Parts: sequence; C-alpha cells; structure tokens
Amino acid sequence: MEPLLQPIRPNITWSMDFMHDVLSNKINFKSLNIIDDYNRECLAITIDTTMNSKRVIGQLEQLVGWRGKPQRIRVDNGPEFIADALVEWAKGKEIEIKFIEPGKPYQNGFMERFNRSFREEVLDNYCFDRLAEAQAMAHAWMWIYNNQRPHTALTNKPPVVFLQQHQKITNFPTFQKDKEKSWELLVNAGQ
Repeated sequence: MEPLLQPIRPNITWSMDFMHDVLSNKINFKSLNIIDDYNRECLAITIDTTMNSKRVIGQLEQLVGWRGKPQRIRVDNGPEFIADALVEWAKGKEIEIKFIEPGKPYQNGFMERFNRSFREEVLDNYCFDRLAEAQAMAHAWMWIYNNQRPHTALTNKPPVVFLQQHQKITNFPTFQKDKEKSWELLVNAGQ
C-alpha cells in the first residue's frame, strides 16, 4: 500500500473505474470513468451496456493517442481490469497497472470522489431512456466539471484552469465541447 498523493504533473497517474446504472426501460448500463489524478480532470466517460477488457483497451488507446501515456493507471480488481489482455497491453506500452487492495476503495480516493460527484449530479439526477441520452449528458457534465466547476482540492479552480496555471501550458489536450449543443442548457434543464 502506498499513500494517495497528488502527482506533480499530468500523465503520471490516471485512475479508472466502472459505475452501474439503469435506463428507464430497466436495461442496465455501465460507465467507464477515467481521470488524471494530477488535476482531477475527467479524461473520458464511456457509457454502454457491456464493456469488456478489449473495450477498455480501445478507450485507453484513444486517450493515449490524444493525450500521451501515463506512467501508471490505478484500478480496482474488477474483471475488466485484471484481464490478461489489459495487463499485456499496459506492459507493451510500459504503463504500470496499479491495483488497489480488494475492499479498500479509499486507495483510489480521487476516483471515488469523482464517482460520487458523477453519481449525485448525473446518474441520480436524471432518468435516461436511451444510452445516447446518458452519453450526451455525461459529456456535457464532463465539460462543465473540467472547465467551470471549482474544486476545493485545486484551490477552488476547475481542473483545466488549474492545469493551465500550474503547468504554464495552454494547449494541453483536453475534452472539447460540441459547439452544436448548448451543454449548459442540457445539464441545467433537469434541475
């Protein structure tokens, strides 16, 4: 076991986890949530009815191609994360998979805190009829979370602002909002 420390720059440690919910028609779905521990920035929320290790690898490949690779990824011991395919992929990319101890979610505290916010502000706040609705809302909320919502752990700055100010960079890849949609209206419509 090691202490949960904030990395000194982005792409040192990412954390990822699954959450579960259900559509209005009783179909279960999962969200794969991935954050950068440095600034708690949400890198991805992927929603689908099933997600195996190959789907996790596909999402990670996309993120690595876009943002660069982390040194390590912190995960629990879920079947998608302990799968040989993910371990081999990480080994090939020279990324350490850092498993938390079973039954000790606080060892992935940054992810657990993120999941609580996502649960309270999206999954528990809205009833979705289709996966596409859940994904659109997740992306809208993710952009607001990263760019507008202050975080006490980041001196009351949103993750992207914290990154720009502390790393003195303005062009680091981050999730961009769809200019065709008014995400603020989408998110605020349910409140």
